Amino acid sequence: MAQHFLLSRTAKTLSLAQVFRMTDAEAETAFKFIRWADTNGTPGTWLGWEVVLRLHVDGEPVWDTLAICETLAERFTDKHLWPTDARARQVARSVCAEMHSGFQGLRGAMPMNIRSRHPGKGMNPDSKRDIDRVVAIWSSCRERFGKDGALLFGRFSIADAYYAPVVTRFQTYAVELPRAAQAYCDAVLALGGVRAWMDAARRETEFVQDDEPYASGHR
Repeated sequence: MAQHFLLSRTAKTLSLAQVFRMTDAEAETAFKFIRWADTNGTPGTWLGWEVVLRLHVDGEPVWDTLAICETLAERFTDKHLWPTDARARQVARSVCAEMHSGFQGLRGAMPMNIRSRHPGKGMNPDSKRDIDRVVAIWSSCRERFGKDGALLFGRFSIADAYYAPVVTRFQTYAVELPRAAQAYCDAVLALGGVRAWMDAARRETEFVQDDEPYASGHR
């Protein structure tokens, strides 16, 4: 949700409290009218509205997912959203920043699509290079900092949230992974929050061709 919710300029004033009070149906309706305002909420072609998520804290907006994550980690220190070890925390921030700004080959060739399966689609030199880099990041984090659990830094952290969309891509496109990387994917997919997120995605019925280039429609 934090990585992919698409909001137009008209939605910037929505507070987090307002969003939380919405029912699922109200949120879906609001989202459609925000994203496809020109067609009164009917899904159409993506025309370049601004992609923004804003968290409102004490009346002050915080935008960009990295800034939002830093704010949440700062305000809820007991949750240990970043690793407690200073060296691990430095690495976690770095791999999140790399995910945040990079991997365009993977993003472009293998768009996120939880509800479909497209084995082998999107594999090209650019996406393969990004996949190899992701696997290297995971392997290094797990080996250096992940001995106390099944996730990148042992217990759940912001880094796992950042790489969860990649995990779903690897499942969608049936990417063959080394055993350790696949074990990490399995651990992420077993998280309760990820399962709920994916279940909600599978219930979606809208089809937007730009978002699902390998599908002819959604049944």
